[in-house]
Amino acid sequence: MAKFRAEGGGGHVGTDVKNAIMTGVSYMLPFVIAGAVIMGIARIGASMYGIDNIWDNSHAQAASQMVKLLHQFDGFGGLALSLMLPVVAGYISFALANKPGIAPGMIGGLLASNLGTGFIGALVAGFVAGYIVRWMVRFIKLPRALASAGPIFILPVGGTLLTCIIMAFVVGTPLAALNRGMEAWLMTMSGTNKILLAAVIGGMVGFDLGGPVNKAAVTTAMALLASGIYDPNTAAQVAIIIPPIGLGVATLLWKKRFPESLREAGKASTLMGLIGVSEGAIPFALSNPKIIVINVVGSALGAAMAVGLGAVNHAPISGFYGWLAVDGWPVYVLSIAAGSAVVAFGSLLVFRHGDTETVIKPAASAAPKFKVNRQ
Repeated sequence: MAKFRAEGGGGHVGTDVKNAIMTGVSYMLPFVIAGAVIMGIARIGASMYGIDNIWDNSHAQAASQMVKLLHQFDGFGGLALSLMLPVVAGYISFALANKPGIAPGMIGGLLASNLGTGFIGALVAGFVAGYIVRWMVRFIKLPRALASAGPIFILPVGGTLLTCIIMAFVVGTPLAALNRGMEAWLMTMSGTNKILLAAVIGGMVGFDLGGPVNKAAVTTAMALLASGIYDPNTAAQVAIIIPPIGLGVATLLWKKRFPESLREAGKASTLMGLIGVSEGAIPFALSNPKIIVINVVGSALGAAMAVGLGAVNHAPISGFYGWLAVDGWPVYVLSIAAGSAVVAFGSLLVFRHGDTETVIKPAASAAPKFKVNRQ
Protein backbone atom coordinates (compact mmCIF):
# COMPACT_ATOMS: atom_id res chain seq x y z
CA MET A 1 0.00 0.00 0.00
CA ALA A 2 1.15 3.57 -0.63
CA LYS A 3 0.46 6.49 1.62
CA PHE A 4 0.58 9.90 -0.02
CA ARG A 5 1.60 13.03 1.81
CA ALA A 6 2.31 16.69 1.07
CA GLU A 7 5.49 18.30 2.27
CA GLY A 8 5.12 21.31 4.56
CA GLY A 9 2.44 22.31 7.04
CA GLY A 10 1.88 20.59 10.32
CA GLY A 11 3.40 23.39 12.42
CA HIS A 12 1.90 25.24 15.34
CA VAL A 13 -1.74 26.03 14.59
CA GLY A 14 -1.40 29.74 15.38
CA THR A 15 1.63 30.07 13.11
CA ASP A 16 -0.12 28.05 10.39
CA VAL A 17 -3.13 30.36 10.51
CA LYS A 18 -1.12 33.58 10.38
CA ASN A 19 1.17 32.38 7.59
CA ALA A 20 -1.78 31.04 5.61
CA ILE A 21 -3.65 34.35 5.80
CA MET A 22 -0.59 36.36 4.76
CA THR A 23 0.01 33.97 1.88
CA GLY A 24 -3.59 34.40 0.72
CA VAL A 25 -3.37 38.19 0.98
CA SER A 26 -0.07 38.28 -0.91
CA TYR A 27 -1.42 36.33 -3.88
CA MET A 28 -4.69 38.26 -3.84
CA LEU A 29 -3.13 41.74 -4.02
CA PRO A 30 -2.31 41.79 -7.77
CA PHE A 31 -5.98 41.11 -8.51
CA VAL A 32 -7.05 43.90 -6.15
CA ILE A 33 -4.62 46.41 -7.62
CA ALA A 34 -5.39 45.52 -11.25
CA GLY A 35 -9.14 45.65 -10.68
CA ALA A 36 -9.00 48.88 -8.68
CA VAL A 37 -6.90 50.76 -11.23
CA ILE A 38 -8.92 49.62 -14.25
CA MET A 39 -12.21 50.36 -12.50
CA GLY A 40 -10.84 53.71 -11.35
CA ILE A 41 -9.95 54.66 -14.91
CA ALA A 42 -13.47 53.77 -16.03
CA ARG A 43 -15.31 55.64 -13.29
CA ILE A 44 -13.12 58.73 -13.30
CA GLY A 45 -13.37 58.86 -17.09
CA ALA A 46 -17.15 58.44 -16.95
CA SER A 47 -17.44 61.27 -14.44
CA MET A 48 -16.04 63.61 -17.10
CA TYR A 49 -19.10 62.76 -19.18
CA GLY A 50 -21.41 63.41 -16.23
CA ILE A 51 -22.04 59.68 -15.77
CA ASP A 52 -22.08 58.35 -12.22
CA ASN A 53 -23.23 54.78 -12.94
CA ILE A 54 -20.97 53.61 -15.74
CA TRP A 55 -21.42 50.03 -14.48
CA ASP A 56 -25.08 50.05 -15.55
CA ASN A 57 -25.70 47.82 -18.58
CA SER A 58 -27.60 50.61 -20.34
CA HIS A 59 -24.23 52.18 -21.18
CA ALA A 60 -23.31 49.16 -23.31
CA GLN A 61 -25.65 50.63 -25.95
CA ALA A 62 -24.53 54.25 -25.55
CA ALA A 63 -24.17 56.43 -28.63
CA SER A 64 -20.66 57.45 -27.59
CA GLN A 65 -17.98 54.88 -28.33
CA MET A 66 -15.92 56.24 -25.45
CA VAL A 67 -18.77 55.66 -23.00
CA LYS A 68 -19.11 52.10 -24.31
CA LEU A 69 -15.38 51.58 -23.83
CA LEU A 70 -15.47 52.96 -20.29
CA HIS A 71 -18.38 50.64 -19.51
CA GLN A 72 -16.29 47.70 -20.73
CA PHE A 73 -13.32 48.88 -18.66
CA ASP A 74 -15.49 48.96 -15.56
CA GLY A 75 -16.54 45.40 -16.31
CA PHE A 76 -12.90 44.34 -16.70
CA GLY A 77 -12.09 45.85 -13.31
CA GLY A 78 -15.09 44.20 -11.73
CA LEU A 79 -14.05 40.85 -13.20
CA ALA A 80 -10.60 41.18 -11.63
CA LEU A 81 -12.08 42.10 -8.26
CA SER A 82 -14.50 39.16 -8.43
CA LEU A 83 -11.47 36.87 -8.23
CA MET A 84 -10.37 38.28 -4.86
CA LEU A 85 -12.23 35.80 -2.70
CA PRO A 86 -11.50 32.65 -4.72
CA VAL A 87 -7.81 33.55 -4.89
CA VAL A 88 -7.41 34.34 -1.20
CA ALA A 89 -9.23 31.12 -0.26
CA GLY A 90 -7.20 29.09 -2.74
CA TYR A 91 -3.87 30.31 -1.45
CA ILE A 92 -4.82 30.02 2.19
CA SER A 93 -5.52 26.38 1.39
CA PHE A 94 -2.26 26.17 -0.57
CA ALA A 95 -0.32 27.43 2.45
CA LEU A 96 -1.82 24.63 4.55
CA ALA A 97 -1.81 21.75 2.06
CA ASN A 98 0.45 22.88 -0.80
CA LYS A 99 -0.61 22.42 -4.43
CA PRO A 100 -3.38 19.87 -3.78
CA GLY A 101 -5.19 22.50 -1.71
CA ILE A 102 -5.43 25.14 -4.43
CA ALA A 103 -8.43 23.78 -6.37
CA PRO A 104 -10.61 22.96 -3.34
CA GLY A 105 -9.75 26.33 -1.79
CA MET A 106 -10.48 28.38 -4.91
CA ILE A 107 -13.72 26.57 -5.64
CA GLY A 108 -14.75 26.94 -2.01
CA GLY A 109 -13.91 30.65 -2.19
CA LEU A 110 -15.97 31.03 -5.35
CA LEU A 111 -18.88 29.33 -3.61
CA ALA A 112 -18.40 31.66 -0.62
CA SER A 113 -18.62 34.61 -3.01
CA ASN A 114 -21.77 33.24 -4.65
CA LEU A 115 -23.34 32.64 -1.24
CA GLY A 116 -22.67 36.27 -0.30
CA THR A 117 -20.58 35.35 2.74
CA GLY A 118 -17.88 37.92 1.96
CA PHE A 119 -14.27 37.71 3.03
CA ILE A 120 -15.19 35.90 6.24
CA GLY A 121 -16.70 33.10 4.16
CA ALA A 122 -13.61 33.04 1.95
CA LEU A 123 -11.41 32.70 5.03
CA VAL A 124 -13.52 29.79 6.23
CA ALA A 125 -13.41 28.16 2.79
CA GLY A 126 -9.63 28.43 2.62
CA PHE A 127 -9.07 26.89 6.03
CA VAL A 128 -11.71 24.20 5.55
CA ALA A 129 -10.20 23.17 2.21
CA GLY A 130 -6.63 23.29 3.49
CA TYR A 131 -7.26 21.20 6.57
CA ILE A 132 -9.47 18.72 4.71
CA VAL A 133 -6.77 18.12 2.10
CA ARG A 134 -4.11 17.91 4.81
CA TRP A 135 -6.24 15.31 6.61
CA MET A 136 -6.75 13.32 3.40
CA VAL A 137 -3.03 13.39 2.64
CA ARG A 138 -2.27 12.16 6.13
CA PHE A 139 -4.77 9.36 6.50
CA ILE A 140 -5.80 7.97 3.11
CA LYS A 141 -3.84 4.92 1.94
CA LEU A 142 -3.91 3.65 -1.62
CA PRO A 143 -2.62 0.55 -3.37
CA ARG A 144 0.77 1.26 -4.87
CA ALA A 145 -0.65 1.01 -8.39
CA LEU A 146 -3.10 3.84 -7.66
CA ALA A 147 -0.70 6.11 -5.79
CA SER A 148 -0.40 8.54 -8.70
CA ALA A 149 -4.17 9.12 -8.64
CA GLY A 150 -3.92 10.80 -5.23
CA PRO A 151 -2.76 14.32 -6.16
CA ILE A 152 -4.50 14.54 -9.54
CA PHE A 153 -7.84 12.92 -8.76
CA ILE A 154 -8.61 11.98 -5.15
CA LEU A 155 -7.36 15.15 -3.45
CA PRO A 156 -8.92 17.75 -5.78
CA VAL A 157 -12.21 15.89 -6.21
CA GLY A 158 -12.64 14.76 -2.62
CA GLY A 159 -11.32 18.01 -1.15
CA THR A 160 -13.56 20.14 -3.36
CA LEU A 161 -16.68 18.08 -2.70
CA LEU A 162 -16.22 18.08 1.08
CA THR A 163 -15.38 21.80 1.14
CA CYS A 164 -18.44 22.72 -0.92
CA ILE A 165 -20.74 20.59 1.23
CA ILE A 166 -19.49 22.29 4.38
CA MET A 167 -19.67 25.77 2.84
CA ALA A 168 -23.16 25.27 1.41
CA PHE A 169 -24.86 23.57 4.33
CA VAL A 170 -22.83 24.39 7.45
CA VAL A 171 -21.69 27.94 6.66
CA GLY A 172 -23.93 29.30 3.90
CA THR A 173 -27.35 28.42 5.31
CA PRO A 174 -26.83 30.04 8.75
CA LEU A 175 -25.31 33.15 7.20
CA ALA A 176 -28.22 33.48 4.76
CA ALA A 177 -30.63 33.23 7.68
CA LEU A 178 -28.58 35.83 9.56
CA ASN A 179 -28.77 38.15 6.57
CA ARG A 180 -32.56 37.88 6.37
CA GLY A 181 -32.91 38.36 10.12
CA MET A 182 -30.79 41.51 10.12
CA GLU A 183 -32.73 42.97 7.20
CA ALA A 184 -35.99 42.43 9.09
CA TRP A 185 -34.50 43.91 12.26
CA LEU A 186 -33.28 47.03 10.45
CA MET A 187 -36.69 47.53 8.86
CA THR A 188 -38.25 47.57 12.33
CA MET A 189 -35.75 50.29 13.33
CA SER A 190 -36.67 52.59 10.45
CA GLY A 191 -39.03 54.61 12.63
CA THR A 192 -36.56 55.12 15.49
CA ASN A 193 -34.00 57.86 16.10
CA LYS A 194 -32.40 58.57 12.73
CA ILE A 195 -28.90 59.15 14.15
CA LEU A 196 -28.98 55.83 15.99
CA LEU A 197 -30.19 54.04 12.87
CA ALA A 198 -27.44 55.72 10.82
CA ALA A 199 -24.79 54.59 13.30
CA VAL A 200 -26.11 51.01 13.24
CA ILE A 201 -26.20 50.90 9.44
CA GLY A 202 -22.76 52.50 9.21
CA GLY A 203 -21.25 50.01 11.63
CA MET A 204 -22.81 47.06 9.80
CA VAL A 205 -21.53 48.31 6.45
CA GLY A 206 -18.01 48.66 7.84
CA PHE A 207 -18.05 45.27 9.55
CA ASP A 208 -17.50 42.71 6.80
CA LEU A 209 -16.96 44.81 3.66
CA GLY A 210 -19.39 43.16 1.25
CA GLY A 211 -20.31 40.19 3.44
CA PRO A 212 -23.76 39.27 4.80
CA VAL A 213 -23.83 41.94 7.52
CA ASN A 214 -22.83 44.63 5.04
CA LYS A 215 -25.33 43.38 2.47
CA ALA A 216 -28.18 43.34 4.98
CA ALA A 217 -27.54 47.00 5.80
CA VAL A 218 -27.17 48.12 2.19
CA THR A 219 -30.19 46.11 1.00
CA THR A 220 -32.35 47.61 3.73
CA ALA A 221 -31.10 51.10 2.88
CA MET A 222 -31.97 50.53 -0.80
CA ALA A 223 -35.45 49.30 0.09
CA LEU A 224 -36.11 52.35 2.25
CA LEU A 225 -34.65 54.62 -0.44
CA ALA A 226 -37.25 53.30 -2.89
CA SER A 227 -39.89 54.30 -0.34
CA GLY A 228 -38.57 57.87 -0.15
CA ILE A 229 -36.66 57.43 3.14
CA TYR A 230 -33.17 58.77 2.47
CA ASP A 231 -31.29 58.76 5.78
CA PRO A 232 -30.38 55.03 5.74
CA ASN A 233 -29.01 55.36 2.21
CA THR A 234 -26.99 58.42 3.23
CA ALA A 235 -25.52 56.45 6.13
CA ALA A 236 -24.71 53.43 3.97
CA GLN A 237 -23.04 55.40 1.18
CA VAL A 238 -20.84 57.29 3.65
CA ALA A 239 -19.86 54.11 5.48
CA ILE A 240 -19.01 52.16 2.32
CA ILE A 241 -15.97 54.29 1.57
CA ILE A 242 -14.62 55.11 5.03
CA PRO A 243 -12.59 51.91 5.71
CA PRO A 244 -10.76 51.81 2.35
CA ILE A 245 -9.99 55.54 2.39
CA GLY A 246 -8.94 55.56 6.04
CA LEU A 247 -6.65 52.54 5.71
CA GLY A 248 -5.24 53.75 2.41
CA VAL A 249 -4.37 57.14 3.91
CA ALA A 250 -2.79 55.41 6.92
CA THR A 251 -0.39 53.47 4.70
CA LEU A 252 0.66 56.73 3.05
CA LEU A 253 1.23 58.61 6.31
CA TRP A 254 2.75 55.83 8.41
CA LYS A 255 4.40 53.45 5.96
CA LYS A 256 6.68 51.78 8.50
CA ARG A 257 3.69 50.58 10.48
CA PHE A 258 2.58 48.25 7.71
CA PRO A 259 4.08 45.22 5.95
CA GLU A 260 5.24 45.94 2.42
CA SER A 261 2.33 44.10 0.83
CA LEU A 262 -0.19 46.24 2.73
CA ARG A 263 1.61 49.42 1.69
CA GLU A 264 0.90 48.41 -1.89
CA ALA A 265 -2.64 47.43 -0.99
CA GLY A 266 -3.11 50.88 0.56
CA LYS A 267 -2.68 52.60 -2.79
CA ALA A 268 -5.41 50.49 -4.35
CA SER A 269 -7.54 50.85 -1.22
CA THR A 270 -7.55 54.65 -1.44
CA LEU A 271 -8.58 54.57 -5.08
CA MET A 272 -11.27 51.96 -4.44
CA GLY A 273 -12.66 54.05 -1.61
CA LEU A 274 -12.88 57.14 -3.79
CA ILE A 275 -14.83 55.23 -6.44
CA GLY A 276 -17.13 53.62 -3.89
CA VAL A 277 -15.77 50.08 -3.50
CA SER A 278 -15.43 48.97 0.12
CA GLU A 279 -13.55 45.76 -0.72
CA GLY A 280 -10.31 47.73 -0.90
CA ALA A 281 -10.05 47.32 2.87
CA ILE A 282 -10.32 43.51 2.77
CA PRO A 283 -6.53 42.83 2.68
CA PHE A 284 -6.16 44.73 5.96
CA ALA A 285 -9.01 42.86 7.63
CA LEU A 286 -7.56 39.55 6.49
CA SER A 287 -4.09 40.49 7.68
CA ASN A 288 -5.25 41.57 11.14
CA PRO A 289 -8.94 41.07 12.01
CA LYS A 290 -8.61 43.53 14.90
CA ILE A 291 -8.95 46.32 12.35
CA ILE A 292 -12.61 45.31 11.90
CA VAL A 293 -13.44 46.98 15.22
CA ILE A 294 -11.79 50.21 14.03
CA ASN A 295 -13.65 50.02 10.72
CA VAL A 296 -16.97 49.63 12.52
CA VAL A 297 -16.32 52.60 14.82
CA GLY A 298 -15.16 54.88 12.02
CA SER A 299 -18.02 53.92 9.70
CA ALA A 300 -20.64 54.31 12.43
CA LEU A 301 -19.29 57.72 13.42
CA GLY A 302 -19.12 59.03 9.86
CA ALA A 303 -22.62 57.76 9.03
CA ALA A 304 -24.19 59.19 12.20
CA MET A 305 -22.41 62.50 11.69
CA ALA A 306 -23.61 62.87 8.08
CA VAL A 307 -27.24 62.15 8.96
CA GLY A 308 -27.11 64.17 12.19
CA LEU A 309 -25.78 67.24 10.38
CA GLY A 310 -28.52 67.04 7.76
CA ALA A 311 -26.76 65.66 4.67
CA VAL A 312 -29.07 63.78 2.30
CA ASN A 313 -27.88 61.46 -0.47
CA HIS A 314 -30.79 60.75 -2.82
CA ALA A 315 -28.92 58.19 -4.95
CA PRO A 316 -27.24 54.82 -4.24
CA ILE A 317 -23.84 56.25 -5.17
CA SER A 318 -20.89 56.50 -2.81
CA GLY A 319 -18.05 57.47 -5.16
CA PHE A 320 -16.57 60.96 -5.23
CA TYR A 321 -18.31 61.75 -8.52
CA GLY A 322 -21.64 61.84 -6.68
CA TRP A 323 -20.62 63.93 -3.67
CA LEU A 324 -21.56 67.33 -5.10
CA ALA A 325 -25.10 66.09 -5.85
CA VAL A 326 -25.72 65.43 -2.14
CA ASP A 327 -27.84 67.93 -0.24
CA GLY A 328 -25.46 69.48 2.28
CA TRP A 329 -22.42 68.08 0.52
CA PRO A 330 -19.84 70.00 2.64
CA VAL A 331 -20.94 68.21 5.83
CA TYR A 332 -21.25 64.97 3.87
CA VAL A 333 -17.60 65.19 2.80
CA LEU A 334 -16.61 66.33 6.31
CA SER A 335 -18.30 63.24 7.74
CA ILE A 336 -16.39 60.98 5.35
CA ALA A 337 -13.16 62.71 6.36
CA ALA A 338 -13.95 62.35 10.07
CA GLY A 339 -14.77 58.65 9.82
CA SER A 340 -11.70 58.03 7.65
CA ALA A 341 -9.52 59.84 10.20
CA VAL A 342 -10.83 57.58 12.96
CA VAL A 343 -9.93 54.52 10.88
CA ALA A 344 -6.51 55.93 9.93
CA PHE A 345 -5.50 56.82 13.49
CA GLY A 346 -7.15 53.71 14.90
CA SER A 347 -5.07 51.54 12.58
CA LEU A 348 -2.01 52.64 14.56
CA LEU A 349 -3.35 50.61 17.48
CA VAL A 350 -3.50 47.51 15.31
CA PHE A 351 -0.52 47.76 12.97
CA ARG A 352 2.74 48.51 14.79
CA HIS A 353 6.43 48.93 14.01
CA GLY A 354 8.13 45.68 13.17
CA ASP A 355 5.08 43.93 11.69
CA THR A 356 6.38 41.22 9.40
CA GLU A 357 4.81 38.73 7.07
CA THR A 358 5.63 35.19 6.06
CA VAL A 359 4.50 34.15 2.62
CA ILE A 360 4.65 30.52 1.54
CA LYS A 361 5.77 30.31 -2.07
CA PRO A 362 5.54 27.44 -4.54
CA ALA A 363 8.52 25.12 -4.54
CA ALA A 364 9.54 21.94 -6.26
CA SER A 365 8.74 20.04 -3.09
CA ALA A 366 5.22 21.38 -2.92
CA ALA A 367 3.66 18.44 -4.75
CA PRO A 368 2.50 15.44 -2.73
CA LYS A 369 5.15 12.77 -2.29
CA PHE A 370 4.48 9.12 -1.75
CA LYS A 371 5.77 6.72 0.81
CA VAL A 372 5.57 2.98 0.63
CA ASN A 373 3.89 1.61 3.70
CA ARG A 374 5.89 -1.54 4.55
CA GLN A 375 3.68 -2.71 7.39
